[in-house]
Parts: sequence; structure tokens; C-alpha cells
Amino acid sequence: MSPEQSLRALRGATTATANSREAIQEAVEELLNALVERNNLSGEHILSLTFSVTTDLDACFPAAIARQRPGWGGVALLDCQQMAVAGDLKRCIRLLAHVWLEQPARHAYLRDAAKLRPDLAQS
Repeated sequence: MSPEQSLRALRGATTATANSREAIQEAVEELLNALVERNNLSGEHILSLTFSVTTDLDACFPAAIARQRPGWGGVALLDCQQMAVAGDLKRCIRLLAHVWLEQPARHAYLRDAAKLRPDLAQS
């Protein structure tokens, strides 16, 4: 961490095309890649990352996918189930990360999850 960096909360969400390991992995990798690119992140910048998934996704753990990324061995990762609310977006993967950044956080809302936060979907 450099003196110019501040601890910031970074948000993101996406949707998986199916409840399969392959579909969840594709969605998680796409979301993580977008956040890494938008914020110029490496593993040393990320303090913790919590994933939540809707109840219709149970084929694998998103944190297990993130744990495979080079340089992310020191990142605290956690999975949890999103609160079930009638009419919620299906097959949704959300994340909250605490990261060290010099600039304001650039969030990522991809695929159908762009509907959740249209104001942040293109940031």
C-alpha cells in the first residue's frame, strides 16, 4: 500500500447463464476481469472479497474460482447466499470487495445484473 491509497469498497454483480460450474466460472471470471481492468488491481490491493449468490446457484463456490487467480493467495474470500426476495434477478452473483486504491472505485454490473444498478453498469 502506498501513502496515496485509501481503503475503498468496490461493488459488482453479474448473472450466470445456468447453474453449472462452467457457467458460474465464466461469469465470475468475467466480473473479476472487469473489476481488475477498471481499477488496475492486483492481489496485493485486495483486502477481502465477499460473494453472494441467489438460491438458484449451487453448482460451485465463486470464492473457489477467485482463489485460483495468480497473486490472490492473501485475499480473504467468502461466499454466502443472497437473501431470497420474490421477483429478484435469477442466477445472480454479487460481490463486495475492500480494496486499496488511489482513485475512486469503478464498479462493474454486467449482463442482466446491469438492471440492478444502471447508474453503475457503464462506470
